[in-house]
Amino acid sequence: MMSEPSAASLAMISRFIAFDTTSHKSNLPLIHFVRDELAQQGVPSILTFDDTGTKANLFATLGPADQPGFILSGHTDTVPVEDQSWSTDPFKLVRRGERLFGRGTCDMKSFSAVALALVPEFLARGLKTPIHLALSYDEEIGCIGVRRLIADLATRNLRPLGCIVGEPTAMGIVCAHKGRRTTRVRVRGLEAHSGVPHLGVNAIEAAAEVIAFFKRVGRRLREEGPHDKAFDTPNHATIQTSTIEGGTASNIVAGHCEFDVDIRYLPGQDPSLLLDEGKVFVERDLLPEMRSVSSQAGFVWETGADFTSFSNDEDSQIIELAKKLTGAQRNFKVGFGTEAGLFQEARIPTVVCGPGDIAQAHKPDEFIELAQVKRCENFLRRLMDRMA
Repeated sequence: MMSEPSAASLAMISRFIAFDTTSHKSNLPLIHFVRDELAQQGVPSILTFDDTGTKANLFATLGPADQPGFILSGHTDTVPVEDQSWSTDPFKLVRRGERLFGRGTCDMKSFSAVALALVPEFLARGLKTPIHLALSYDEEIGCIGVRRLIADLATRNLRPLGCIVGEPTAMGIVCAHKGRRTTRVRVRGLEAHSGVPHLGVNAIEAAAEVIAFFKRVGRRLREEGPHDKAFDTPNHATIQTSTIEGGTASNIVAGHCEFDVDIRYLPGQDPSLLLDEGKVFVERDLLPEMRSVSSQAGFVWETGADFTSFSNDEDSQIIELAKKLTGAQRNFKVGFGTEAGLFQEARIPTVVCGPGDIAQAHKPDEFIELAQVKRCENFLRRLMDRMA
């Protein structure tokens, strides 16, 4: 039977969960806590802020600063808890049997908390190859903060040997994941009395036609692919409508409507081509009729969350290192996204491997198994063995 995680790791996870870092809030209280914890052990931190100054990334180096090392990367933000039915306080760590409950336990504060709890051990080992701790903001809304963190590394001519993104993979090795692009589509119609609908342009109905068109595209992708059987189901690109709102009243022709389109695509695919199919449909089949009534009617397409897919060679050095640290013999590909693709684009060899099951992420009563926390500790201690 696997022994329990250390008291230090459990206490640090509890501290991390207590900070409400939902993406629409500041993450500075957590960032300042980590900065101060590191400073007490003689480790300086570099903070890069967003334009508002209310959010920041943190980057710190354990061991020799003049040598290339390995990044342990995690995001600090979480998804909201509003409109979710929790049986516990989401911002208070609660243990029930072999599980720890709280927002972020799985996605993905436990990884970063364990890494911080083990800093005294890292330092005591006398690292010859440095370990870099990287914490980012606003991953959940489009991998926003990590872009500045990576740009700062380039400015300082810091070229790490590799990066381990600790997203929940049940400590398995992820060598590839899909990319994601979201688009907000705003439809402008023309309001009129619903008794004389021919005098108006119904924005909701126009939006519905585009949504139905994308549904057909989604079916085609499911049936015709391309497919990659190494991916979890679905093993093809997907496109769906995730939100919609519009109209004013039931007796008014809807003059406005907006909806969000979410595309998850395979490595090597261009999501713009899928979106362009919808734009061609609008130009060809919808706009002529709409503008015959109002020249101001039309569509506006605004890109939202946009992060690249990730793919690494299965026999790359960083994958082989992860296999040695975990004892796993195989790697796999997943549908959820991470910051890994951005590190890879910056020519930093990257792998995704962290504690927790993605099936628990974003849900009420989010939890992580104690065994996963212990496996994460073992993973990081094996990394110490190699870096010392």
